[in-house]
Amino acid sequence: MTEDQSHTVELITDGACSGNPGPGGWACLLRFRGTEKELTGGEALTTNNRMELMGVIAGLEALSRPCQVVITTDSRYVLDGATKFLPNWLRNGWRLADKKPVKNADLWMRLEQAMRPHTLKWTWVRGHAGHVDNERVDALARGAMPKR
Repeated sequence: MTEDQSHTVELITDGACSGNPGPGGWACLLRFRGTEKELTGGEALTTNNRMELMGVIAGLEALSRPCQVVITTDSRYVLDGATKFLPNWLRNGWRLADKKPVKNADLWMRLEQAMRPHTLKWTWVRGHAGHVDNERVDALARGAMPKR
């Protein structure tokens, strides 16, 4: 591990939903200097995209001071929203180019606030493709879904 990596928090996230909408769960794994912390949560009626967002939000909100964070997600929705679309949504008052409101704006606003203090690097992995940490948070997210 390089000196730079020793000061970096890894945040691996996932969300899951049974039905869309339906009961959903989110999970994240925080890793720093060999220490790991798992966080999970769920909602009785939600969507997969909301759970994907909550995994990242919960992980970032759990950090007590500004950090360098490498976020790993299998959600293009979250990755592209956070890295490509968020600046325009902020500038346009949480409206899309066609003036319609941004879906899940409440969580995008919360994510934007949670991102502010940190230096972030986003990475995407294909879901359900054998990535050990992604499979781990996927199982945690599915386990966090409220039972019907």
